[in-house]
Amino acid sequence: MDDHIYRVIELVGTSPDSIEDAINAAIGRANATIRNLRWFEIARTSGHIENGKIAHIQVTLKVGFTMEEPR
Repeated sequence: MDDHIYRVIELVGTSPDSIEDAINAAIGRANATIRNLRWFEIARTSGHIENGKIAHIQVTLKVGFTMEEPR
């Protein structure tokens, strides 16, 4: 059985609409350049307020992916 070794990075996704959209933006962008994404956890949720309304939601994620075998 192979050992699974993970690397963990931190990402911040943003959206003017929802927390879910911010998460999907971060994961979608990471998936375009990082292989073997496996899990995420929400580390922080915050936002930006303009004129008394939510302008942007920011979600900080810790994202784990499996390391590839050395060549």
